[in-house]
Amino acid sequence: MTSSAGRGSAPGPDPLVARLRAAGCVFAEEEADLLRAAVAEGGDLNVLTARRVAGEPLETVLGWVAFSGRRVAVGPGVFVPRRRTELLARTAVGLARASGPAPVVVELCCGVAAVAAVVAQDVPGARVHAADVDPAAVRWAAVNLTGRGTATAGDLFDALPADLRGGVDVLVANAPYVPTRAVATMPVESRAHEPRVAVDGGADGVDVQRRLLAGADAWVRPGGHVAVETGEHQAPVTAAAFPRGWDVRVLRDEDVDATVVVGSRPA
Repeated sequence: MTSSAGRGSAPGPDPLVARLRAAGCVFAEEEADLLRAAVAEGGDLNVLTARRVAGEPLETVLGWVAFSGRRVAVGPGVFVPRRRTELLARTAVGLARASGPAPVVVELCCGVAAVAAVVAQDVPGARVHAADVDPAAVRWAAVNLTGRGTATAGDLFDALPADLRGGVDVLVANAPYVPTRAVATMPVESRAHEPRVAVDGGADGVDVQRRLLAGADAWVRPGGHVAVETGEHQAPVTAAAFPRGWDVRVLRDEDVDATVVVGSRPA
């Protein structure tokens, strides 16, 4: 009589999933699949897993983040675009399309230029410029805009070519808007691996937005637009920072917990 021991038994636990779960990864199964797919694209599973287990964001480990139905390149040490910023991207695309042929679109505080990359792809003929104070982010922005736009390093408008002054159709920004006191409450993954300059918006979270909006009259053409991502409860403060006489409205997407304030300069 032969033994049937072992026949038909369930496979043992996936060691990669177990390792990720032990490190606190909530979606360990999905992350394991993504890491293995990265190996098929030339990555080393042991190296990638070690980085993830050490707490590095999954997106920078993989080298990309899913954003508005496409992959946006990211790397260690940069701010990873959130899904909520897709509202800002949709808004920028709509404003650019309504601005006529070859609209000039500028993304300030661009990070890796996720919004600018969406505009460049979805608005044929758009002249796209992106800028950020962080040179590391600008290097990734240049990758995402290869052949479709330019990325430069500098503080807000100082980074832009002078010939854009007064001629911008759409100015868009996901400027840092986390109040300084709240930065310490952000997830440890963000605090440890993303630059503080990308999130800290000063005492009330609107310091950088105020500086940006103070320059809007000089850079945005009459009839042009500015769209700024902000917090839901900060929206009235952001709206009040727009130049006097602009038509200002607040957009809200509850599904992704996103708020964007749009201002239109009088023609």
